[in-house]
Amino acid sequence: MPKKHGSAHWEGGLKDGRGTVSLESGALDAQPYGFNMRFEDAKGTNPEELVAAAHASCFSMALSMVLGEDGMKAESIDTNATVTLDQVEGGFAVTKSHLTVTVSAPGAEEAKVREACEGAKKNCPISKLLTAEITMDVTIR
Repeated sequence: MPKKHGSAHWEGGLKDGRGTVSLESGALDAQPYGFNMRFEDAKGTNPEELVAAAHASCFSMALSMVLGEDGMKAESIDTNATVTLDQVEGGFAVTKSHLTVTVSAPGAEEAKVREACEGAKKNCPISKLLTAEITMDVTIR
């Protein structure tokens, strides 16, 4: 199975520092991110926004697959994921991801589409990632 990667570079302290994030595909290349983009709504990206985009896109693809397995085909699937970063004991945590989905599937039974949505929500790889084991390698220079 393929492995994809993204990378980040950071310089400075938390509030005065700046970083860049890049994707293997080049879709993002040295895109700026920082404290003010994460907590103060400054222009740029942040980790939660990237997770939200990954969750929305993964869910949409998974739903397309589940619908197809059930003999249905969507004309369109529009998904918006809202990732919540909360202050919790010991720091901050992403506490939830809420999916808002609009499906256009003419001729499909609503109950079957809703069932497919639940299956895709449970089984899309990014939904599973949100509770996955995290491993790490560290190099100190």
